[in-house]
Amino acid sequence: MASRLIKFFVWLAAIFTMGILFFIVGFILWKGIPAMNWDLFAWEYTTKNVSMMPAIISTLIMIAASLVISVPIGVFTAFYLVEYADRGNRLVYWIRLATDTLSAVPSIVYGLFGMLFFVNAIFKTYSHIAGALTLTIMILPIIISSTEEALLSVNNSLRMGSLALGAGKLRTIFTVVLPVAMPGILSGVILATGRIVGESAALLYTMGTSSGMIQSMLSSGRTLATHMYVLSSEGLHVEEAYATGSVLIVLVLLINGLSTRIGNRLGSGGK
Repeated sequence: MASRLIKFFVWLAAIFTMGILFFIVGFILWKGIPAMNWDLFAWEYTTKNVSMMPAIISTLIMIAASLVISVPIGVFTAFYLVEYADRGNRLVYWIRLATDTLSAVPSIVYGLFGMLFFVNAIFKTYSHIAGALTLTIMILPIIISSTEEALLSVNNSLRMGSLALGAGKLRTIFTVVLPVAMPGILSGVILATGRIVGESAALLYTMGTSSGMIQSMLSSGRTLATHMYVLSSEGLHVEEAYATGSVLIVLVLLINGLSTRIGNRLGSGGK
């Protein structure tokens, strides 16, 4: 009787969670799709068409720039923690403490730091690069934690077998451990990508809200999330804000699906 009751509540919680997800996605799409028109995808932004195309380009650039910087740092840090560091190492303690602390910092605090350090002290202007560096710091804890969990889940007998066959430590990591852990690592990258796409507070302080097409990494701009915030806060283009939200959801689903597919292919040896 008790097991049936627990199973019932588990199914109820799963249905409730999925229901909330489908309700949010469905509501945004229901409000946003009717507001779609070709003017919203014009290459140049004007106050008449409030095009989201510059924001789409900036969003993709921010994803690429942030991941290019953060993924190697996060993955190699996790490899050090799992594969090389000795138990009881004080450096490991401080790295994990820093990771846990950074993951708990509100995004608005990251934005304030990015504005004071990257915008005011280094680049002297709102820019894509300032936003990308701020996002890199934000998503590093996600990538480090997910990669570490993925590496810990790899059966240690695989490592021992590879080393027994004469493979070195580095070769074992890249040819045995990494392919097995790749789906878990990609899961962390997906979570990090979602954080990048959905972030607005930190980027308001570092990237600015310029509506034009990006000219360089030192120019200001806005992502889709910031674009949606600006449109909704003005109160003049609420329907276009819903349309932007719909595009944002579709973009996240496409990125997640592509990353999952790549991770599954890498995990299965490319078959």
